[in-house]
Amino acid sequence: MVVVNTIAEFMQARKKLNGSVGFVPTMGALHKGHLSLINKAKEENEFVIVSIFVNPTQFLEGEDLDKYPRKEEADREICRLAGVDILFMPTADQMYSKDELMLGAPQIRGYILEGEKRPGHFDGMLQIVMKLLNLTHPQKAYFGKKDAQQLILITQMVKDYFMPCEIIPCEIVRDNDGLALSSRNVYLSSDDRQKALSLSRSLQKATQFVISGEKNAEKITDAMSEILSAVDKIEYIAILSRTFEPLDEIILQNSIILVAAWVGKTRLIDNVWI
Repeated sequence: MVVVNTIAEFMQARKKLNGSVGFVPTMGALHKGHLSLINKAKEENEFVIVSIFVNPTQFLEGEDLDKYPRKEEADREICRLAGVDILFMPTADQMYSKDELMLGAPQIRGYILEGEKRPGHFDGMLQIVMKLLNLTHPQKAYFGKKDAQQLILITQMVKDYFMPCEIIPCEIVRDNDGLALSSRNVYLSSDDRQKALSLSRSLQKATQFVISGEKNAEKITDAMSEILSAVDKIEYIAILSRTFEPLDEIILQNSIILVAAWVGKTRLIDNVWI
C-alpha cells in the first residue's frame, strides 16, 4: 500500500494504476461500515483508492470539527490489511486555496432535512467530493446509504456535471444491537447508546407497518415518534421518494424513511430504504 499526503505524490502514485479503480472517500476513524465499502470496491475493481480527510468546509460553526475522531495509525493498518492500493491523507492546505470557486448544493433538495438543520453543509461536502473525484478519476465511487441525502446529492452532481464516474450505493452496516455504525458513536455513553437504539427500533417499526400493508406516511411517523420519545430531541422524521420528494403514501421500491435525533450532545441519523 502506498500512503501519500500531497497532491503531487498522489498524482505520481495514481499514474501507476493501469486498470479499473474504485474509490472510497472517508473522514477516517474507520469502522466495519467503511470496511464494507472497501471490500465492495475490491470486488468490483482492479485497484482501490481510499482517502482520509476531515473536510473543514462541511462543518458548521460550533460543530465537532476539532474533536472529530481521528485514528490515523489504526486507519492505516485497516487499509493495509484490507488490500488498499493507495491511501490518500491530505491536509487542508493541499485541498483548498484562499479564494476558491464555490460549488453550491441544489436550492431545494440541498436545503431540506440535513440541509435545513445544517445550512451550508452540503456545499462543502459536494465541493470536496468533486475535488476528490477529479483527482482520483475512478470508474466507481462507493458511498453508504446511511448518509442518504448526501448520496442523492452526489449522484445528482455526477449526473449534472457529466462526470465519468458511477456512484455505487452501499447498504448500512449495523452493530449487533441494531445501531447504525458511525464514527460519532464513540461519543455515546452506555446510557446514551441505549437511547440511541430507538432510532433503529423506530425504523424497524416503520418497516413492520409497511410489511403489514400500512402505507400512510402520517400513521407511520406517529408510530415512530412514540418509540423516539426516548431520545433527547427529535430533529426530523421524514418519508420521501428516492428523488427526495415528500410522500403521503409509501411507494414500494421508491421510498426512504429518515430520522435525525440528538442523544445527549451527539447528533445521530439513520434511515431505511423501502
